[in-house]
Amino acid sequence: MTPEPRRYPYAERQEAVEELHGVRVHDPYRALEDAEAVATLRWAAEQDALYEAERAAWADLEGWRAEVAAIDAVDRVRSPRVRGDRTFWLRQDAGREHPVLMVAEAGTERVLLDPVSLDPSGRTVLDAWEPSVEGDLLACQVSRNGTEDSLLRVLDVATGKVVDGPVDRVRRSSIGWLPGGRAFYYVRNLDPRLHPGEGRYHRRVCLHRVGTDPATDAVVFGEGRDKTQFYSVSVTADGRWLAVTATLGTGRGTDLHLADLSAGPPERPDLRPVQEGMDAATRLYAVPGSGPRDPVWLRTDRDAARGRVVACRPAELHLGPGAWREVVPERPGAVLTHFTVLSGPEPAHPLGLAAWTRNTVAEVTVHDLVEGRQVGVVPLPGTGAVGDFRAGTPGGHEAYFAYTDFVTPPRVLRFDARTGRVTRWERDAPDAAPDAPGVGGAVTRQVSFPSRDGTTVRMFVISPTGRPDVPRPALLTGYGGFGKTMSPRYRAQVLAWVRAGGVFAWAGLRGGGEEGEAWHLAGSGKNKPNTFDDFAAAGDHLIAEGWTAPGRLAAMGGSNGGLLVGAALTREPEKYAAVVCSAPLLDMVRYERSGLGPSWTPEYGSAGDPAMLPVLFGYSPYHRVTPGTAYPAVLLVAADGDTRTDPLHARKMCAALQHATSGTGPVLLRLERGVGHGDRSASRAVALQAECLAFLARQVGLPAPVRPGRDTA
Repeated sequence: MTPEPRRYPYAERQEAVEELHGVRVHDPYRALEDAEAVATLRWAAEQDALYEAERAAWADLEGWRAEVAAIDAVDRVRSPRVRGDRTFWLRQDAGREHPVLMVAEAGTERVLLDPVSLDPSGRTVLDAWEPSVEGDLLACQVSRNGTEDSLLRVLDVATGKVVDGPVDRVRRSSIGWLPGGRAFYYVRNLDPRLHPGEGRYHRRVCLHRVGTDPATDAVVFGEGRDKTQFYSVSVTADGRWLAVTATLGTGRGTDLHLADLSAGPPERPDLRPVQEGMDAATRLYAVPGSGPRDPVWLRTDRDAARGRVVACRPAELHLGPGAWREVVPERPGAVLTHFTVLSGPEPAHPLGLAAWTRNTVAEVTVHDLVEGRQVGVVPLPGTGAVGDFRAGTPGGHEAYFAYTDFVTPPRVLRFDARTGRVTRWERDAPDAAPDAPGVGGAVTRQVSFPSRDGTTVRMFVISPTGRPDVPRPALLTGYGGFGKTMSPRYRAQVLAWVRAGGVFAWAGLRGGGEEGEAWHLAGSGKNKPNTFDDFAAAGDHLIAEGWTAPGRLAAMGGSNGGLLVGAALTREPEKYAAVVCSAPLLDMVRYERSGLGPSWTPEYGSAGDPAMLPVLFGYSPYHRVTPGTAYPAVLLVAADGDTRTDPLHARKMCAALQHATSGTGPVLLRLERGVGHGDRSASRAVALQAECLAFLARQVGLPAPVRPGRDTA
């Protein structure tokens, strides 16, 4: 008996057609772009009711929620920052909704800032923080409801009291403190009234003197530059050198400027170009006590697509690569991802700690930055990823970094340059017990396969046995954008799916950074369809090798990964049993007109470019939806506070799919309120992950894992 078709909320189809470069682009649900329109509000409320009714029928939902919560319930810390006699770090104990900012001094440690104490609803998050050079003050940035529009305040570390702020129009700004704590450099948006509708652009680097009106802050960089440019600032601990980087949107090319602050007042630094207008990513590392004739170091992919480190004197930086001396050469088959300098009195020469990925797996090496040779390899706990690199006390001999893999929660390691040894940081969270959730029951294997054009692509497959013993329900994910590497990392969703008996596949697609900048470029701009081909080939491989079977393959992705799975389901709807598409971009003709879209034209290209419109229009998921097609079950996930990818993409795609599909699976929209694109409280994150897994598992026949002691009736 054929099931009765679902009745979806009504959304009016309009004859909205826009002609671009001679191409007629239909946009029947453009009215849903207006979130406050009466018709949109009515439609959204009906979608909420539909989702709640469908969710109520998921008998295994509580099982998934319990499993995800148990696996996610591990203590976590982040790498510390040492300033003066104080150490600062983030800690999130199991069961705590948000990380808290800790400080240790004189043998004791205490909570300095707890977001929940600021807002018991859990909707306020700590976006960024930076202690002063001496450690007596702390600049912190918090935002509410997921917007990532931060307010900056300065705290007295001894008392926890606010001594300055709030300063508005900041968004995860880097902070460059001057010694003495009287002032710092930061990045602030111009008053939105100057450029209506463009309030999240037009950034400037400013100098703020603590206790003064931010309206009087001196602008030191950014005038006359493109509105989409992002800036970062850093100052050496002795206050001598100010570095400013600028990138055009999310482009790779870095403009880099350096100023000697001893040459004039900090309100008017003489910022001189080190690199401008180059399609290369370059970052400068300087240490306290350096003069114009002493070396500074550049981590760059200029003339080295996989990255290298060079040394140069500040007085000669304007001469470009001709004045560079290579100290850490490019490595065949490996990509340089992190670097930090240790310049303490021991050892005699400054050392560089470099992190690489080889086939998406981390390696860490130690280099003598005077002699330009490798002097050591840092052993890692397993086959995983590293990050959060931080030098210890300025001019010291210690560095800290995080390690994780698919079954190991993040742990903080400390490297001692005097001995070359790496140990666990003493304030790190303890290891999980051998029988704890997430430990055991999952085996990781890396496989490779040819994409549609023969390019070799690599993928991690996590499964109960580590081999394709029987076809299992499989969940495929990827990202393939912005040069981001899909490194192994601890994720409750991954382990919950595998412990239920499924296969989780984690693919490293072109557009990411797995094989360096050439790999990124091969999946961006006009080459973006390569990303989708790689993902399709990953699904084909899982079926061909017996990891899964037709009808048992699901896909999931978020943000740029939401675009990925949106393209996958409209290209080959018959391949997937279910798809979860989170915080996505889906209308690629109009993506530049909302959220942070204008910042992403270096990655995707612009529909205003006659050469790029056919590419964008050709893969735009919203425009590829075809009436009468049997689409798989689809869950679109969005958040009303998302200021990066506007929820309008999910709304329009949902209406288009609900109108078009002849499939039996549901097309649902989960719109979460009071959160945004990124951080959310732990309980909300668990709920979201569990609902996504329950939705997918229902379509591929994967029962929820049973936790010991839970009623299985």
